[in-house]
Amino acid sequence: MPELTSREHVVPAAEYIRQRTRHNPTVGLVLGSGLGALAERIESPDVIPYSDIPRFPRSTVAGHSGRLLVGRANGAQVLVMQGRVHFYEGYSPSEITLPIRVMQLLGVKALIVTNAAGGIRPGLKAGDLMAIVDHLNLVGMAGNNPLRGSNDEALGPRFPDMSRAYDPGLLALLRDEAQAQGIALQEGVYAMVAGPNYETPAEVRFLRGIGADAVGMSTVPEVLVARHGGMRVLGASLITNVAIDALREASQQEPSHKEVLEAAQSAAPKLASLLLGVLRHLG
Repeated sequence: MPELTSREHVVPAAEYIRQRTRHNPTVGLVLGSGLGALAERIESPDVIPYSDIPRFPRSTVAGHSGRLLVGRANGAQVLVMQGRVHFYEGYSPSEITLPIRVMQLLGVKALIVTNAAGGIRPGLKAGDLMAIVDHLNLVGMAGNNPLRGSNDEALGPRFPDMSRAYDPGLLALLRDEAQAQGIALQEGVYAMVAGPNYETPAEVRFLRGIGADAVGMSTVPEVLVARHGGMRVLGASLITNVAIDALREASQQEPSHKEVLEAAQSAAPKLASLLLGVLRHLG
């Protein structure tokens, strides 16, 4: 796919989905590694495998089911991506974000993105939930930006503003839900790296020094395209491992994808509960 996204790239996928669902979703959700269980809370969903949708990218990573669910959740009409694709799988930023463009054409106005992330800020521990208040787009700063190339004005402006990439109103709803449900909610800056390797101790020190609280290998391209398309965005990370160099060097523990999935699955019910609360307000 060329390094641009125009209507002709997303219309076939959007039309395919529209013809196979009874619903008109206004909220999109992207579920990260080990977080697919939230999809079980969707009421009477229309289920569409990614492999059936024209041009839709297919996930190759464990913990990403690779299917779309369209239905209702706590009164909101939702389109749920049960799994995503990543830059490290060999996809271009344009391919990674095609599903978000499809959501835009289907009428989605708000996007909720979730991910599994490594904790960098001292005090974060596996199982913590962190609302994303801002991000560091290290992959995009190096030139791998989904908005690179000719701009389609029908989809969004040439130079979108990212000063409020994460919607303050949606963040307030998440905070209120956390307080009402008695669930501890951290807040912080998410840094995206390319992966697929985990970070070296020196890289962790660098990330901490430039202001990152957590690090992962996804999410940011989706946020860029959603904001380009005028969507409101809410982001949440589930801290699945501690990426602090001093602790890793002392313990000699090596991070693994299995560790990430296990931590995500154990803490996923808390995140699901918070997001269902947010959806109740968006419904």
